[in-house]
Amino acid sequence: MFTGLVEMTGVLVNLHGEHLTLRPSKPFADPQYGESVAVNGCCLTLERELPGGTLEFFTLAETQRRTNLGRLKPGSLLNIERALRVGDRLGGHIVSGHIDAAAPVLDYRKMPDGDFELRVALPELLAPELVEKGSIAIDGVSLTVIEVGGDFFTVRLIPVTRSDTALVERTPGSLVNLEGDVIGKYVRRQFELRSGRAPEPKSDITMDTLREAGFL
Repeated sequence: MFTGLVEMTGVLVNLHGEHLTLRPSKPFADPQYGESVAVNGCCLTLERELPGGTLEFFTLAETQRRTNLGRLKPGSLLNIERALRVGDRLGGHIVSGHIDAAAPVLDYRKMPDGDFELRVALPELLAPELVEKGSIAIDGVSLTVIEVGGDFFTVRLIPVTRSDTALVERTPGSLVNLEGDVIGKYVRRQFELRSGRAPEPKSDITMDTLREAGFL
């Protein structure tokens, strides 16, 4: 689990088959084989540290298809966040690292009030989960939704986000990874079940099954 607070950036070195290598901008202290690391918001498994501090991750073909990782070129800037430890501050919001969709940036501009606004296309599957002042992770960065339109949404970027994350390189047309708020997903699912918009989950487990197995 992650919190959407990027710890460092990294530069994509290579993506060969299922192996992604990157060079982090800061020392990656005590890398552990098999640990989970969010790269552009995608939860990836660390395979090994290579000479010079370069890190190699395993990426499924499905991950490359469903996210922007498969479309990036060597030299692209990436966001990196290591998994939370028990007792860590949850400074952003709960982020699983499971990308819902990738969508293009529509606009990135400085507003008259001095804020910087990022406008992103809104995928249909995410529309029911987004609310103004709710949370969304864009390329792994926890951000607050400012406006939700019919086919777009906007967020504002504070100075530290612009200076310390890869979002500074995003321009109109750039594809970004989106993960909706997990709480919104559960609320949506319960609403669909209660309103009859989703099929009731079926299970072969009955009270008799539990009793025979010794649970009752």
